[in-house]
Amino acid sequence: MAPQPPKPLLRLLNDALAETPPGRTVWVALSGGLDSSLLLTLAAQVCRDADRPMRAIHINHGLQAAASAFEAHCLALCDALGISLVTANVAVDTQGEGVEGAARRARYQAFMANIPAGDTLWLAQHQDDQAETLLLAALRGSGVRGLAGMPFRREWQGLTLLRPWLSVSRQTLADAAHGLSISWCEDPTNRDIAFDRNRLRHQVMPVLQLRWPGAARALANSAQHAGEADQLLMAYAAEELTTLMRGEHCMDATLLSQRSLPRQRLLVRALCEQLGLPVPPQKRLESLLAQLDAANDAQVNIVWPGADARIWRRRLYLMTPLQPLPNWEVEWEGAPGQATPLGKLEVSLMPPRRVTLRWRRGGEVIALKERGRRDIKRLLQERGVPPWERERLIVVMDGDLCLGVIRPPADVLWQAERGELTPMLPKT
Repeated sequence: MAPQPPKPLLRLLNDALAETPPGRTVWVALSGGLDSSLLLTLAAQVCRDADRPMRAIHINHGLQAAASAFEAHCLALCDALGISLVTANVAVDTQGEGVEGAARRARYQAFMANIPAGDTLWLAQHQDDQAETLLLAALRGSGVRGLAGMPFRREWQGLTLLRPWLSVSRQTLADAAHGLSISWCEDPTNRDIAFDRNRLRHQVMPVLQLRWPGAARALANSAQHAGEADQLLMAYAAEELTTLMRGEHCMDATLLSQRSLPRQRLLVRALCEQLGLPVPPQKRLESLLAQLDAANDAQVNIVWPGADARIWRRRLYLMTPLQPLPNWEVEWEGAPGQATPLGKLEVSLMPPRRVTLRWRRGGEVIALKERGRRDIKRLLQERGVPPWERERLIVVMDGDLCLGVIRPPADVLWQAERGELTPMLPKT
């Protein structure tokens, strides 16, 4: 009789399957190691029994000679299980961060690029991984969010990330894999203690386990408690943010500065989370908060990977980094759908005629109905359009006459009495 998978592991996977809406695909992140190979094998059985679609994804980082052997193993395992495999080759850019962090960032970018929004990705991290994550976070001086480690469930970039085995020890998974005669690849870098996690795994955790046999479980439990505390803090912060917000990406810097520093940190991190932005490193966050009371005409700009924070006119703006604009000018005949460096322009011009679209350069004047000739720079100041947005506005020119000012894709800020610009999208 063939060996049977441990029922507790199958039960955890069935619980995880319940988190995936019907009709959506379950994906397994398959590295080729013991943990993910076992996860793929048992997930294939669970999904087959429930008649649910399933696929696997393997990320080839190309960082070691064994990378091709890992990919070949993943292909063979998926073929044996009848599972479709997507392989993504990534380039790991270590500029500004360590190899582990850079590889993780490249891996998650590949997940986002290859897995359709709405699907669920299962990751094979377990209790021992969680304990190591908490220790690493503590050694880096992390707060509650870092000490929470890896969440069981996370909504990220339209995907649902699930870690079904966070409550399961590495030894339990190894026993199951041996009992089912599952094959896997041993990563030679896993023994390299130059990597922080490996040093903890091979030199620190064994000492802790020798003195406290339940150390990994206790640390993982502490991470779970920290995660619950973090969720509670974020819920409180979300309520308080409603009193500070002055737009989707903007909060009142003066009111924020009146809170205590710990509260300021929490609120900025909470808004980053709501906007899907990475939270700022501690030094960048402290620098940002120290400038909340900057003068009205100051233009504070603090940048960290994946995010851009600006303070202007006592408002704090959080956004994705702005990309430099190319030199651009194009003739337009008034039909919606005109391509621009900032996306399609969903505005029409009536009556249709050939005009020029270009960036605002400064010095433009527009003749407004009942207001006469007005300098566009002055209009922007009066409306309170932030300086970094002003250079990303498109002016509609008929010769030397300015017919209108548009914020793509369809926000007509002003238009001249001559001609009519009509947004083709509802204003948000």
